[in-house]
Amino acid sequence: MDPTTQALQESTGPVKAASDLLPVDEARSRIVAAMPVLGVEKVKLAGAVGRVLAEDVVARVSLPPMPVSAMDGYACRSADVRSLPAILRKIGASKAGSHFPGNVAEGTCVRIFTGAVVPSDADVIALQEDACEQDGAVTIQQVPKPGQFIRSAGMDFTAGQRCVARGRTLTARDLGVIAASGNGEVSVRRKPRIAILSTGDELAEPGSLSDAPDRIMASNGISLTAAVALWGGEPVDLGIAPDRVDAIAAAVDGASGADLLVTSGGASVGDHDLVHDALCARGFAADFWKIAMRHSTPVWKEFARRRFDIQTNITTPHCHAGYSSLECCMTRHK
Repeated sequence: MDPTTQALQESTGPVKAASDLLPVDEARSRIVAAMPVLGVEKVKLAGAVGRVLAEDVVARVSLPPMPVSAMDGYACRSADVRSLPAILRKIGASKAGSHFPGNVAEGTCVRIFTGAVVPSDADVIALQEDACEQDGAVTIQQVPKPGQFIRSAGMDFTAGQRCVARGRTLTARDLGVIAASGNGEVSVRRKPRIAILSTGDELAEPGSLSDAPDRIMASNGISLTAAVALWGGEPVDLGIAPDRVDAIAAAVDGASGADLLVTSGGASVGDHDLVHDALCARGFAADFWKIAMRHSTPVWKEFARRRFDIQTNITTPHCHAGYSSLECCMTRHK
């Protein structure tokens, strides 16, 4: 059970499913099956967090590209430090971004810093706390085993290796790996455009003041719009439609080009639950009605050409919890 559904059931008690109620998992499956695979677009890494990767990311470079030191100290040959203490002659330095160009010959060493390329022929990094330098002579008191503090070339990944697999929702950590692999942009799925329509004569715009005792603030649309954006979709706010078939149908026309239309309210069987009739007037056909979830039992899913609608009859603060079990699976499934 996902955290959202668990939180909902903990707050409302167990859901008792009747024979005519569709299980939540089946409702999810039908919604996912109805969604087309969205198109692919390339985006820069700076704008890719939260996007769904459409193609594997393959490293263009190896990391590290050369053997590098993991510690500050002195690069030397293991043959020269078999007997300790050993005194070696320092012949240069290697730091990140400026490597020592020569070889480490017998009886010599190179001052090295974390992240610097290890000079040729060196296979031991003597830690700086285990060495003492004076007038170019370095006394090595203790050394680790060969290779212990050397990160080999391609230790993280090699050029041509897959770094991040397609289908993953990209995190900040993923983007760091992709950047390190030499890629500056990625192929991702287009964000689903999700139109959100609130319905009801009782609704008032949040922030407006009214003395009417039968008015409530249209909070569902705000919550759902934020949820869509949070889950990686592109919300399209269609505002509030009054309880009239013609008004709801006209508002639905504003969802042209959207991948999904979500309506809030008007999905039950009362005289003023008119969303179903309005959608039928626009060519939608019902796929299922009612799911086994409290606070959002009356739920329709209807189709019209390439767009479909989820209607919910939710008028409580549990709007986000109930709806998220349906919508989140759609925004993240590809």
